Amino acid sequence: MKYLHWTLVTLLLLSLPGWGQQAQMADKKAYLADVKKQLNAVWPKNRTVNIVFHGHSVPAGFWHDHEVHTLESYPHLVLKALKEKYPYAVINTIVTAIGGENSQKGNARLEKEVLVHRPDVLLIDYALNDRFIGLEKSKEAWEDMIRKALAQNIKVILVTPSPDQRVDILAADNPLEQHTEQIRQLAIKYGIGLADPYVAFKKIAASGKLKEYMSHVNHPNQSGHELIAQTIAEWLVEQP
Repeated sequence: MKYLHWTLVTLLLLSLPGWGQQAQMADKKAYLADVKKQLNAVWPKNRTVNIVFHGHSVPAGFWHDHEVHTLESYPHLVLKALKEKYPYAVINTIVTAIGGENSQKGNARLEKEVLVHRPDVLLIDYALNDRFIGLEKSKEAWEDMIRKALAQNIKVILVTPSPDQRVDILAADNPLEQHTEQIRQLAIKYGIGLADPYVAFKKIAASGKLKEYMSHVNHPNQSGHELIAQTIAEWLVEQP
C-alpha cells in the first residue's frame, strides 16, 4: 500500500503544469502567435500593437561621437521589417532606452516609464553595460523586470549583447560571454523569447570583419543594427 500511495502521489504531481517538464525558452513560432494574429488583422478588427525596446545606448540609437541615428538603429529597422510583412497593422515601436544605463537603473523606472505603455512585447537589452555592475546584480534586475512584465501578461524577449571592440568576444569566458549565458539561462527559466545577435557577432569576429559592423568602439553601425534587427524580427515575422 505504501508503494501504491507514492505512485499515486507521483502521478498526481506529474499531471500538474510544470512538473516533470524541463524548462526551456519559448518556441519561436508559437510564443508570439497572438501578437502576429493581431498584426495580421485588418481594420476595423485591428488595434495598435505596442513593441517597447528597453535598454542602453544601442537600442537608443547612439553611434559614433554620441550621434543618435534613430532611423538606422534596430528598433526602427524592426518596425520597417514588420511593416513590409504586415501592411495593415498599426504598430508603435517605443524606445525607452537611455544611453549609459544599466539594468538596475532600467528596472528602477520600469513601472513608471515602460510598462505604462502597455507593451504587447517588451525587449530588454542591457548586457553591454551590465559588465560594470556584475552578474549577480544584473541577474537580480533582469529577473525583476521579467517578473513584472509577465505579471501583466506581456510577452518578453531578451536580447544578447552587441560587441565592445575592447573585449575579445572569441576568448572563452569573457565578460560579454558570461552575461550572454546568463541571459540565455533566464530565457530558459522563464520560458520567454531570446534574440541572440551575440552568437552572430562571434562568427563575424572569427572572420576578422567585426569592424565592418561597428560605428564606434562599442556601438554598431547600420550593418550591425540590421543583424540585431533580424534576430528580433524572426520572432515577430511569420516564417514560411
